[in-house]
Amino acid sequence: MEPIIESIPNLLPADHERAALAGRAWVPGIGPCLAAVRDGRLVDITAHGPTMADLLERPDRVARVRDAPGADLGPVAPLARAVGPDVLHLLAPCDLQAIKACGVTFAASLLERLVEERAKGDPARAPALRAALQAQLGTDLSAVRPGSPEAARLRTQLCATGEWSQYMEVGLGKDAEIFTKAQPMSAVGHGADIGILPDSAWNNPEPEIVLAVDSQGRPVGASLGNDVNLRDFEGRSALLLGRAKDNNASCAIGPFIRLFDDGFGLDDIRRAVVHLDIDGARGGFALRDASRMDLISRDPLDLARQAMGPHHQYPDGLMLFLGTMFSPVQDRYEAGHGFTHAVGDRVTISSPRLGALGNRVVHAADAAPWTFGTRALMANLHARGLLA
Repeated sequence: MEPIIESIPNLLPADHERAALAGRAWVPGIGPCLAAVRDGRLVDITAHGPTMADLLERPDRVARVRDAPGADLGPVAPLARAVGPDVLHLLAPCDLQAIKACGVTFAASLLERLVEERAKGDPARAPALRAALQAQLGTDLSAVRPGSPEAARLRTQLCATGEWSQYMEVGLGKDAEIFTKAQPMSAVGHGADIGILPDSAWNNPEPEIVLAVDSQGRPVGASLGNDVNLRDFEGRSALLLGRAKDNNASCAIGPFIRLFDDGFGLDDIRRAVVHLDIDGARGGFALRDASRMDLISRDPLDLARQAMGPHHQYPDGLMLFLGTMFSPVQDRYEAGHGFTHAVGDRVTISSPRLGALGNRVVHAADAAPWTFGTRALMANLHARGLLA
């Protein structure tokens, strides 16, 4: 298989020498390995895991990533371009964890969800609806905290004028939207194809920071993610959310999980900047944008608490997409129709302290089928003598 990522210069965080980076790699002839990044090289620490879910439960996880002995798998840099089962390549850094996602956590994404809802899947209607909604709301939604008295007053006002919607409920109400994005083991990693459905005419990447949360609900690290979304499917009906969100290769996470330590924590997530770069396969299309996590409407810790607690347990932990403010509106094909993906698009999501996640867009049926699930992982680890 030919490489699909031609150049990702910042696969590692800018300060990777100080970072505790853990990931997973496919080693030909062996299978999936738990790996640490040290001095720009990948080290197999599977014997000290053997899964990412196990590693994240350990109180000494940072020390394990920094110091546990293991085989040198080689430099990380070539992995920016490595794909295919016959070569060493990166996998999604999670394994047994549930994969959950938060919706409508930014004011900008709330507006776009309202546009989708009213456009009923037709992108041509979006510009006029967007302008009308901005005029109707008459307030800066980014200044309204969900669940606050101000949000309650706005809700009452919108209900009185018939403007309330399901998206306003989760964008302004006390309860966050948290849904299952994908099954454990189904996410793809850096360099893999990501999938959209061929009958979707309005879709986009959703670049996000993804919290790694242990079984006790404690955020212990973070990665980057692409919550690939079909805007027309979700816009036609909220009951099609699963169809819009959960398809073959529609969830990408990577390149690594950066563990929280004395030099990196939740405050760094709260002030992170996430960059989106799309390079089109046809016609020289390019899109560049960035979003600031300090504009999020709900604090990451609150989202983690709403996802897991006495009301809901995840014994293997979870990966939690924190939501996006990206809903690209830049016209691609026709004036007023906004952005949608083309097969062959290369999408790069990056943040200085988390590195870069790169993937190519294909139709979901053309992406590598998901065949290596939990049973396959357990059988592989058992055969290698790594399960007690």
